[in-house]
Amino acid sequence: MKFISTRGGAAVSGAEAIVRGMAEGGGLYVPETFPSVSAEELEQLLSMNYPERTAFLLGKFLDEFPQDELLATLNAAYGRFEGEDPAPLVRIEDGLFLLELFHGPTCAFKDMALAVLPYLLRKSCERLGVKEKMLVLTATSGDTGKAALEGFAGAEGVQIAVFYPEEGVSKMQKLQMVTQDGENVDVVGVKGNFDDCQSAVKKIFRSQECRDKLREKGVLLTTANSVNIGRLLPQIAYYFSAYCDLVTSGQIAMGDAVDFAVPTGNFGNILAGDYARRMGLPVGTLVCASNRNNVLTDFFRKGVYDKKRPFYRTMSPSMDILVSSNLERLLFEISGRDSALTIERMRSLANPGRYSLRAEELKALSQNFYAGYASEEDTVECVYEFFEEFNYPLDTHTGVAMHVAREYCRKRAEDIHAEPRPMVVVSTASPYKCPQAVYYALTGNDVKDSFKGVKRIHLITAMKVPESLRALRYKAPRFKTVLSPDKIFEEVLHFAG
Repeated sequence: MKFISTRGGAAVSGAEAIVRGMAEGGGLYVPETFPSVSAEELEQLLSMNYPERTAFLLGKFLDEFPQDELLATLNAAYGRFEGEDPAPLVRIEDGLFLLELFHGPTCAFKDMALAVLPYLLRKSCERLGVKEKMLVLTATSGDTGKAALEGFAGAEGVQIAVFYPEEGVSKMQKLQMVTQDGENVDVVGVKGNFDDCQSAVKKIFRSQECRDKLREKGVLLTTANSVNIGRLLPQIAYYFSAYCDLVTSGQIAMGDAVDFAVPTGNFGNILAGDYARRMGLPVGTLVCASNRNNVLTDFFRKGVYDKKRPFYRTMSPSMDILVSSNLERLLFEISGRDSALTIERMRSLANPGRYSLRAEELKALSQNFYAGYASEEDTVECVYEFFEEFNYPLDTHTGVAMHVAREYCRKRAEDIHAEPRPMVVVSTASPYKCPQAVYYALTGNDVKDSFKGVKRIHLITAMKVPESLRALRYKAPRFKTVLSPDKIFEEVLHFAG
């Protein structure tokens, strides 16, 4: 299969798209066509385990990768997860399910793809005959950074530099990053928010001067952010897997539609669900759940994307984003794959900071998406009430999604013409990733120390504390550099050697 850029240009192989990370001109790679999964193939997936399902689906896109190699890699990658199933589906009550995606090494859903990306990158380099050192540039709002560091630390021929908003991640997320082992890693705090980090990294990718200076050092750039198609594709698998689990457990019949609610920031997680739908998975509605930074809610409801608005730091920091990069891929699809229009909209987003959809595009979106948001008070109330009712502790990001999912379900129940559908809420992080916020939601009390928060949540919930987080208490920070966004490229050059 070939991949094309949202902003036009020649088609490239999957290996080339993965190595490049972003296309020339700042575009994002998308499949030249979406492969279909037939009813017969979906039946075949039922008897497979999670690595087998993922290998089958990845093979639809990355046909230059041998299936047996893919499966061996996925077995190794997901073998590092806790439990037998990397993405278990938990039944909460009739019609409501949680898809737990936090059982990987860093306790967040980013592990589902970033445990696999290092292999895809290494094999892609081999296929293309790339001899240069690869530098993986990554901007993070909290979870991607640690998952990428975990995946690439110690990898031969690869360096990874992660940039995070100094005041915009939870203390536990920061500790996970700044204590990272490995001689090939660099972790830098940035004075600003995630959008500042992401913009600076994208600027480096767009700059031919930056690329030339790195090439003089024998270094090629790529990224571990979800703008890299190699990050996005593995995420499609857990939507298919959840559906298969609903069928095999007798919750639905094959062919029944299922709704998914997804806590959304950079739009990669929910876009993977849309890609699954385009491949033939019976997805009903994708519920796009935002926190107080509700730029996406306004976009889906009004057809206007406007980043010129206040930025809020919230208790769900991985969603504190005003420029959702992966939305560009959805724009490309709903425009009829019009690269010229996509370029025009991305230029308008840069300056003056907004763009609008056509009426028919907004109507098309409303057929597949519902958008809503949760305030800080809504999130606290949802986490508290959910635990009281089901004895299940949600993290704050999943609390946002649960609040919006329930809002959507209430509205759907009021529609006499709407058939009831199962709702799967995508649970993206362990409650222990943001322990202070979760403890406050559960008790109304503050705790200043993250590890005291972990201990008190455990006393309340008896939920197992992941060993990777428990061990952080005894690790000393290695990385203390904090820079302004305009100094990021200097740091990259210095790190590249």
